Amino acid sequence: MSQVQPVRGTHDILPEEGRRHRHVVETAREQAERYGFGEIATPIFEFTEVFQRTMGDTSDVVTKEMYTFKDRGDEQITLRPEYTAGIARAFISGGLRQELPLKFFGSGPMFRYERPQKGRLRQFHQIDAEILGVAEPQADIEVVALGADILAALGLADRVRLEINTLGDPESRTAYRQALVAYFGQHSEKLSQDSRARLERNPLRILDSKDPGDRELIPDAPRLGDYLNQHSADFYAEVRAGLEAIGIDFVHNERLVRGLDYYTHTAYEFVTDELGAQGAVIAGGRYDGLIEALGGPPTPGIGWAGGIERLVMMIGEVPTPRRPVAVIPIGDDARLPALSLAQELRRAGHVVELGFRGNLTKRLKRANKLGARAAVLLGEDELARSGATLRDLDSGEQREVALEELAEALQHYLAAT
Repeated sequence: MSQVQPVRGTHDILPEEGRRHRHVVETAREQAERYGFGEIATPIFEFTEVFQRTMGDTSDVVTKEMYTFKDRGDEQITLRPEYTAGIARAFISGGLRQELPLKFFGSGPMFRYERPQKGRLRQFHQIDAEILGVAEPQADIEVVALGADILAALGLADRVRLEINTLGDPESRTAYRQALVAYFGQHSEKLSQDSRARLERNPLRILDSKDPGDRELIPDAPRLGDYLNQHSADFYAEVRAGLEAIGIDFVHNERLVRGLDYYTHTAYEFVTDELGAQGAVIAGGRYDGLIEALGGPPTPGIGWAGGIERLVMMIGEVPTPRRPVAVIPIGDDARLPALSLAQELRRAGHVVELGFRGNLTKRLKRANKLGARAAVLLGEDELARSGATLRDLDSGEQREVALEELAEALQHYLAAT
């Protein structure tokens, strides 16, 4: 190993940041449980075909960003770049059709080979929510509401805005696609190389282009709303009415699209202006054709993914961990009794730090550094009386307590922390 450094685009999550990560995930999990979502965990790698068929052969993720390799069995394997494809595969391979509707919540690491920047890593983490088997707009409303409640529980409700759009049904999308091909085809010489490649296969993705030349053409491109049939317009109207009924504000963004053909109807993002270019903290859409594209039965679906690192960057103070109790043996004869006592107190629900070495002064200094609430001093005299000295590290007061009463005496400190 030439360098003992993390791979570019990855980083270590040390305890303080880990506490914030955990707060995001646990907050999201708690909100998801209120909506009846069950937790799912899929493998972090799948056969490459799972992502090729669900994300599209022409997508940047598939063509430029996936971590793909052959394993020792000569199978083509890809580290997951997102969660939805794996959940769709699990639905098919697990034979879950008879259990519809299904609501899943998941969290974990994803992998994309991208240029590392603020809020974007090559190994990153997401929370994810999916509803399968519900074609009605109520699923769209519910999954968006879950995202809004998670952000509110994290204290971010007034620092994000919800942008939504409709992609229409397949009939509407076909008409719109034809209009885009006709428009951009007239200006093909001005399109970037990537957008020229997308023109026939995936013209909606041109609307997502960051190329300056493409951006000049996009404002005059046809608008999807002009090509919606009545069913699509009614579906979108019902989604908006539902969000309004439950008090969720939103902004209609007619340029918010999803390029792949299996996406239909609602697309949405919760975005912030605090993270620069990486403004979306939760993004999703309806994908009624995805499971069928993967070889499964026709199954409507809708979901979203949220970036944990981005949310961690935004949240304020998170609940501090409970302050520990320090168990401090005094003398060699007290070491084993202290070890036994520490285990007993942990099983009673206390956070316990048992110093590994040092005299009484050093151990007390370490206890204070750790923010311990109380210290239990166990020496020869205390052991002879089957007791321990309990010291309040905030006030300095101390008293002797019988060992059999110690766990109960510490309940005061447990409640206080």
